[in-house]
Amino acid sequence: MNLSTKVSKLRDIINSSDNIVFFGGAGVSTESNIPDFRSAKGLYSEGAGKKGFTPEEMLSYTFFKTYPEDFFDYYKNKLIYKDAQPNNAHLALAKLEQMGKLKAVITQNIDGLHQKAGSKEVLELHGSVYRNYCMKCRKQFTLDYVLESEGVPRCDQCGGIVRPDVVLYEESLNIVTLNKSVQYIENAEVLIVAGTSLTVYPAAGLIRYYSGKNLVLINKTPTPYDNKANLVINESIGETLKACVK
Repeated sequence: MNLSTKVSKLRDIINSSDNIVFFGGAGVSTESNIPDFRSAKGLYSEGAGKKGFTPEEMLSYTFFKTYPEDFFDYYKNKLIYKDAQPNNAHLALAKLEQMGKLKAVITQNIDGLHQKAGSKEVLELHGSVYRNYCMKCRKQFTLDYVLESEGVPRCDQCGGIVRPDVVLYEESLNIVTLNKSVQYIENAEVLIVAGTSLTVYPAAGLIRYYSGKNLVLINKTPTPYDNKANLVINESIGETLKACVK
């Protein structure tokens, strides 16, 4: 099946359903010039950084607690892309929601681009850089507050450390967000999975809850679930979705 045939098939699937759920990973935002993690040019290909720690280690809760200054230095420089704009994928998904076809976006990304594009029902499995809170008194802070802080951001009320509301390695996903995501996937007629290697758990395990007939995978490289999908497209997510939503 050539690409135009695949796109045509996806367009038919989208046109015939008003119960679509989208599940996306880092690959959804690479077209907004935000690097992913596991590709050849991804964040994890950089190797050891400060003190000889790998990127995975520097994004762990242990590293955050042990070396907070180094954590925030790395976090601010490598995970924040404040000027990034929604790409064709984000815009197409927001349009599908407005049309009443898309019920939810479930994302592993922390960049807030789905909301920036206009999507309303966004379930952020790994949190968001735009939400920050004091670990002591739970006061909420903006991203700008964190970025403008010297070294480790401190609460202006009690002096506690202000941390991003993002899930670090060794931490659990938010159970409410996880359960809601499972519910959407279980009830979905169409599940479009894009921009994820489907190798990181527990997020990757969500696909197992889908029992519908239209599982669509859009990813540049093969995934462990390709043989379970009835449509696999190894092309640009933005261009593919844009071509389907006109």
